[in-house]
Amino acid sequence: MDPHFKAMIEAQEAAQAGQQAPPLEAIPPEMIRAGYRMQRQAQNLNAPKNVEARDLQVDGAAGKIGARLYTPDGAPAVTPGLVYFHGGGFAIGDLETHDGHCRRLAAHSGFRVLAVDYRLSPEHPFPAGHDDALAATRWAFDHAAEIGFDPKKIGVGGCSAGGNLAASVSIDLKNDPAHRPSFQMLLYPGIWPEQETESRKRLDGPVLSKAAIAWFDKCLAVGDHPQRARAMLGVADVAGTPPAFVVTAGYDPLQDEGRDYAARLNAAGVKAQHIHYPDLVHDFYIMGDVSPAVDAAAKEAAQALRAALA
Repeated sequence: MDPHFKAMIEAQEAAQAGQQAPPLEAIPPEMIRAGYRMQRQAQNLNAPKNVEARDLQVDGAAGKIGARLYTPDGAPAVTPGLVYFHGGGFAIGDLETHDGHCRRLAAHSGFRVLAVDYRLSPEHPFPAGHDDALAATRWAFDHAAEIGFDPKKIGVGGCSAGGNLAASVSIDLKNDPAHRPSFQMLLYPGIWPEQETESRKRLDGPVLSKAAIAWFDKCLAVGDHPQRARAMLGVADVAGTPPAFVVTAGYDPLQDEGRDYAARLNAAGVKAQHIHYPDLVHDFYIMGDVSPAVDAAAKEAAQALRAALA
C-alpha cells in the first residue's frame, strides 16, 4: 500500500481502538453525511486555487438541483466540458466532499467541469439519483452556451457510485444524438454486478467496508424495480456507448467490477482504457492531501480527458 495511505489508515485504526461503533442503520443519514463531508474536506485543503467555482441550479428529474461549475484560470470562452457525479454509495457525498477533486480535474485539463448535486437515498430511493444525473446531463448539452461548454465535446464522469451514474447515463443517451456524451470517465466505479466479485468477497475495507456496502445497497433500494438495470450494470448493454477511461485501485473491493466493466466495453467494440493503481485505496481521488500519488493520478485522468475531447 502507498505508505501515506497506510499511515493514515493505521492512525485511524489506533484512534478507534477499543471503541465499538454503532451500526450505520442506527445513525441518521445526515449525521453520516456530515462526518464524511468534514473528513474529506480536511483532506483536500491544498486543492488548486486557480479555478473559479460558481454554484448554479440545473434541471433534475423532479425540479431544480444544485451544481457547481469549475472554470480554470485562463480558460477560453468555450472549452470541452465534463459533467461530474460524486461518489458516496448514492447516499452520502455532495459538492463539498468532491470539491478538491473537481478543482484538480479542471486545473489539470484546462476544461470546465460541472459537478452535479443529485438527490440521495434513502430519502430519494432509486431511480431518483439516476434520473437526476440523466436530466442534468441533458441540461448541460441544452445550456452549453451558458456554461462555456462545447456541445460537441461533452463527457460524463464520476467516482464510485458516481461512476455508476456516468456509465448509466452513457447507456441511456447512446442513441440520443442531441445529448450523447463523447467520453465516459469511470473512477473506481461501482458497477453493482449481479454476482458478487472476488474482490468484494475478499476485501472488507480499508475505507469501503462490507457493512458500508450493505448499508448503501439498503439505502438505494433497487430491489426488483423495472429499471434496475440502470444501476445493476452487470447486465447492461454497453455497445454503442462512448470511449471510456476506467480506473481501479488495488485496495478497493470494487476493483474487479471496474476491471470487468472495462473488458466488457472493449469486447462490445467500445474503446476503454483501464488504469490500475495497485498501491491505492478506494476514494483516493478525494483525499488529495494524503499522498502525492493523488495529484499524479488526477493529472493522468485529466490527460485522458484532454486526449478524448481536445
